[in-house]
Amino acid sequence: MLRVFSVAFWAFIGITSPVFFLGALAVWLVTLPFDRRRVVLHLYSSAWAICYVYLNPLWRLRVRGRDRLPWRGAAVLVANHASLVDILVLFGLFRPFKWVSKQEIFKVPVIGWNMRLNGYVPLVRGSGASVRRMMEHCDRLLSAGSPIMIFPEGRRSPDGALQAFKNGAFDLAVRHGVPVFPIAVHGTGRALPKHGLVLRDRADMRIEVLAPLDPAEFASVEDLRDAARQAISEALPPLRVR
Repeated sequence: MLRVFSVAFWAFIGITSPVFFLGALAVWLVTLPFDRRRVVLHLYSSAWAICYVYLNPLWRLRVRGRDRLPWRGAAVLVANHASLVDILVLFGLFRPFKWVSKQEIFKVPVIGWNMRLNGYVPLVRGSGASVRRMMEHCDRLLSAGSPIMIFPEGRRSPDGALQAFKNGAFDLAVRHGVPVFPIAVHGTGRALPKHGLVLRDRADMRIEVLAPLDPAEFASVEDLRDAARQAISEALPPLRVR
């Protein structure tokens, strides 16, 4: 039964996404003259993504601490990553951030086109040149006042356990003097594990925005990184931390 439902769910996304993309294109064209940061387009994209979460009868999503996130001003948002569903639920924050995402997703028809319209940041894992371009792109976004969203683990956890964090997000925060917002994502691994596209049974998912970290209060990038990881690890169930 879950296999049948999964096929129907992904087919629904495939059928409706082109319609949503036409709306995104219209929003982009209308707001292009006055919305240089593409805030309206991102909020439209957030509504597009989150509708699939709320329309799925197997899923329940709660968001806590959203009011901690700024509407204006640069920031670095970092979240744990256990499932493709993380991307959908984090759009539920409804704040004007820019995603850092692997370049392969930018090549996906419709979804990738919308990511390019939004000015999100592509990254090729394992490529030093791509990492440098990503950091330069993020520098420009932060300088323009746009928050960025990064998964500091670099890739999805194979078993839901919290992995080591990379330095990139925290180096950006230190250099730009902007706050880091750790975000704990709960329950998405149960909704859809790393391997396969068959949805699991009911999942109670939750996003928890934790207290921001001021880079000025830490002696090094590594200290800031470790503090962010510690904050997320303390918010997650013990079995999800290693």
